[in-house]
Amino acid sequence: MKNFTIYLVILIFLFVSKVMGQETFESKARQIANKIEKITKEEKATLKEEVEAVNVQLSEGKITQEQADKRKKELAEVRATIIEQKVTEAQNELNDLVQQKVDGKIKEGDSIKKHTLVIHWNDKEWKDNKKRKDSIRGEKRTTSQFVFAMGLNNMMVDGKLQDSNYSFIGSHFYEWGFTYNSRLMKNDNLLHAKYGLSLMYNNIRPTDNRSFVVDGDQTVLQTNAINLDESRFRNVYIVLPVHLEFDFSKPKIVNGKTYFKTHQSFRFGIGGYAGINVKSKQILKYDQDDLDYKTTIKGDYNVNNFIYGLSSYIGYKEVSLYMKYDLNPLFQDNLVKENNISLGVRLDLN
Repeated sequence: MKNFTIYLVILIFLFVSKVMGQETFESKARQIANKIEKITKEEKATLKEEVEAVNVQLSEGKITQEQADKRKKELAEVRATIIEQKVTEAQNELNDLVQQKVDGKIKEGDSIKKHTLVIHWNDKEWKDNKKRKDSIRGEKRTTSQFVFAMGLNNMMVDGKLQDSNYSFIGSHFYEWGFTYNSRLMKNDNLLHAKYGLSLMYNNIRPTDNRSFVVDGDQTVLQTNAINLDESRFRNVYIVLPVHLEFDFSKPKIVNGKTYFKTHQSFRFGIGGYAGINVKSKQILKYDQDDLDYKTTIKGDYNVNNFIYGLSSYIGYKEVSLYMKYDLNPLFQDNLVKENNISLGVRLDLN
């Protein structure tokens, strides 16, 4: 629309100048028109080559369809910006030409000022339309996030926290992974299904100079003969988390049409997770004869091979308070059933 308006004004100028015998104005206006046409053709040709290169990468399996679409969008925006900048420069040349006619340096026609206003009005309209399109581009019903969480970790027995057996501050958990967030209702932004894949690290640090030992089918804490600088028991899991998320982000209305955005306001999620244990190990650090020792002992320690539990989070935008609780005990056959519990901070980054 913008280029069409500029071409139309130039043609009018050419017509007026031809009738009035202003060859200098006609020649200059033709140069500007050719420049605009050349800019558009060159940038479109460059964009076509760049898009073809992206398609080659996609066909060779080097990038995913989602990555290809994102790259094409970025390339198109870059070329559109370049075209806009260069055409604006050409338009300024045209405005200078018109000003010369106004100043009497070139004999002017009465219609020139009117059409100059048309250029500016359509240029503003084009920019406003571009901003509206940019604001709603890429609205999707399903989005993806990178998730990272960390915080305090401990054990529960019959609803009681075992902070006397395990360091409350020294026991930590870490979790990172990817999730998908799908809006469940077409015309409402409240309910979302959130699901993905995570790697979970649960660490507990026994107190009173103790560490875990295996006694048959029992895994128990035992006091060490040497003084430990650190005693840490770590379990690593691959889990599939699933949550029902309530997102209170308000929809955005553009030209009477509603668009939904996520992670823009308060959020609350409730659900659970299930997965498998991929590693269990105990790390002991101590000093002996003025030497520092670190011992890592890997084994199954009678740890349950599977994990499942409940989890919930509540927060604002990307940050939330996160809690999870294992429904099955850490050890398979222990007489005392200890269940892992975690409380921390969670980041969901779009």
